[in-house]
Amino acid sequence: MTASQARPTVPAGLEEAAQHGMAVAFHAAADPGRPALVCRHGDRTYGELNARVNQLVGALRRRGVRAGDPVALLCANRAEFVETYLATQRAGLRLTPVNWHLTGAEAGYIVADCDAVALVADARFAEVASAAAGAPALRSRLAIGGAVDGFEHYEDALAAESPADVADPSLGTTMLYTSGTTGRPKGVLRRDGMRMKLTAGIVMHRYEAGDVHLCTGPLYHAAPLLFSLSIPLVAGVTVVFMDGWDAREALDLIARHRVTHTHMVPTMFHRLLALPAEVRERADVSSLRSVWHGAAPCPVAVKRGIIEWFGPIVDEYYSATEGLGTFVDSKTWLAHPGTVGKPFPPDQVVIGDEDGAPLPAGEVGLVWLKASTVGRFEYHGDADKTQRSYRGEYFTVGDLGRFDEDGFLYLTDRDADVIISGGVNIYPAEIDAILLEHPAVADVATVGVPSDEWGEDVKAVVELHDAAAAGPALEAQLIAFCRDQLSHYKCPRTIDFVAELPRSDTGKVYRRRLRDRYREQAGG
Repeated sequence: MTASQARPTVPAGLEEAAQHGMAVAFHAAADPGRPALVCRHGDRTYGELNARVNQLVGALRRRGVRAGDPVALLCANRAEFVETYLATQRAGLRLTPVNWHLTGAEAGYIVADCDAVALVADARFAEVASAAAGAPALRSRLAIGGAVDGFEHYEDALAAESPADVADPSLGTTMLYTSGTTGRPKGVLRRDGMRMKLTAGIVMHRYEAGDVHLCTGPLYHAAPLLFSLSIPLVAGVTVVFMDGWDAREALDLIARHRVTHTHMVPTMFHRLLALPAEVRERADVSSLRSVWHGAAPCPVAVKRGIIEWFGPIVDEYYSATEGLGTFVDSKTWLAHPGTVGKPFPPDQVVIGDEDGAPLPAGEVGLVWLKASTVGRFEYHGDADKTQRSYRGEYFTVGDLGRFDEDGFLYLTDRDADVIISGGVNIYPAEIDAILLEHPAVADVATVGVPSDEWGEDVKAVVELHDAAAAGPALEAQLIAFCRDQLSHYKCPRTIDFVAELPRSDTGKVYRRRLRDRYREQAGG
């Protein structure tokens, strides 16, 4: 079935419930025993999930958290993440999920910067949680799944509250963090709450009674939070959680739970296709009806391979944390390999120059997305960055692309500097800043280099004060130096030493020249 074929209708009353954060309550009232969440840390029916969400709303309110307040969440893919997310949506709060791969200092910056008054944290990440717990606005701290010094026990807090539906639900919002190439992470904030028509997502995803969605990625990321949690739960389907990606486990879960829908990133496709032929041939993926992907460019051969295996059920979107862009289904993509689709509506995307002036088909320029259809955003605490991103109704996150004569968008670069490895954005300036603290480093430019598995690998290109010091020992030392201060996924996998980095007349490093050089070497 394609996106243009027959679509399900939305049950009467569901849209109104969703607009007050009460979609789960709607489904709990209709069928409380329906499975809502399946995960290794504990399952939930819709009735159980709804009751615990109401209890958490009560617990937060008892601790002085009021509508409009910010809440931070540091948690793995488990039911309590969902409960916290839904409670903030129901109580009119602003939730910031925090990447649990971050160091304590990195997480602490986000918890403080988002002005969180409450922090809900998974005891699995106790060290990071403790480091973030000193944020100045915090007045409530709850620990999930175990003890964290200075935190109350989550279960004790819920046990004291009523499971009855809250009488005054108010739709909350989220503020996720996305980094810029020149500074610390920034919160992407929509003050109007961007009351997204989540029920329209049911139609787009073609959910039906009895469907099951497999959540493959971490819920702190924008795409899984929307595509693998928000929309499925509004639809009333069952969500099966993975706690870390494993290709064989994904196939096992698809077969065992008769999964109908999932969301993946290209690295997952690559890992699946890399499994032995006998494993792939034995796998039962016949239940799948819809596989969405985005977050990173997908090599043509990889996407073609996954369509040949799963069938023409693979839909791709292009978006950013800040807003939506394009969509393409399998049939259309096969006729236009490499495209990320056409804009919806047609004026949603413009290829333009730095001032937003449109460029003709075939010419590469900045990708400008129309803000009016998704709600204007701002970067929390950074009015200058917000202003620089907009040109009238349109904004850009720095991605480069072109339209062909038929109106299909092709991305030539996902931002001039950002590295996308395994579907995760990595920002070179953050790595450069660390390496420049090392006494051996005179200058550095971190770039993404082609990787069959990850899309891009992180490579640092370094100028030394003493060129004679270059070698494997110093490379290992510099990588370890980064890993002591940054999350490991951000750190260089390799380091190349050069006599001189390419620079403009003003001394600015030509990072693009370095990237182009490595792509040419890789044959890309």
